[in-house]
Amino acid sequence: MTMTDPLPLQAITFDLDDTLWDNHGVMVATETGHYAWLDRELAGWLQAHGRSTSPRFSECFPLESFELRRRALAHAHPLHRGHFTWLRERALTEMLGEYGLEPATAEQWARAAMARFMELRHRVEPHPEVEPLLTGLGRHYRLASITNGNVDIQRLALGRHFPVAIAAGEILAPKPDPRPFLAALARLGASPARALHVGDSWREDVEPARRLGMQVAWISPHVDDTPMPPGIHRLDHVRELPALLRRLGQPAPEWELR
Repeated sequence: MTMTDPLPLQAITFDLDDTLWDNHGVMVATETGHYAWLDRELAGWLQAHGRSTSPRFSECFPLESFELRRRALAHAHPLHRGHFTWLRERALTEMLGEYGLEPATAEQWARAAMARFMELRHRVEPHPEVEPLLTGLGRHYRLASITNGNVDIQRLALGRHFPVAIAAGEILAPKPDPRPFLAALARLGASPARALHVGDSWREDVEPARRLGMQVAWISPHVDDTPMPPGIHRLDHVRELPALLRRLGQPAPEWELR
């Protein structure tokens, strides 16, 4: 090994959304689906209790107003700006109260809507290469997930590959804050120089990981072939990770060689 060679890797950390699966479709379905569920179920409950259902909740508070309320809450509560589940439930509770529900009832319906949200949110479809990729990597490296999103990886089959899972928003330190990376590395028992981070966001994945001294695999299929700074490696897709590891002189999953 020369002075310019990277140290042998011990750990690999992964972003989740738009790294291990495409996130746009599931988020659209989740956003519209849980809001329609709330509007429908709440109208039925009000009718069953002899209360007016006109106007409907979604007429008073269109989906766009829900997004605006979350943004306002994030501005008013900057410590919670990355805790998306908290922002959503708080926004729903406020709007349901303004719709006329008693405070306790508003909280109950907000919790129910968020339970529906989380059910739909976890209907992600990992790229077909991800399962064998993680299986192979787990034979050589300690693995962790670091996400700003509200997918609980342990609710998915892929969770078995991640003994360490950091939900950055829940610890009130969303990426690009370095603390989620440091927390993952501490629990993995690896130094930044012996770790690689894989993610799709330049601001939230590449910059903070590289500042800590980690190698970075940047999943970005929509840029040109401009040379990357040292330690940053652009990939079109996570399936290209084994080839990158071999170029770096690191162990790579055998499945990709077959």
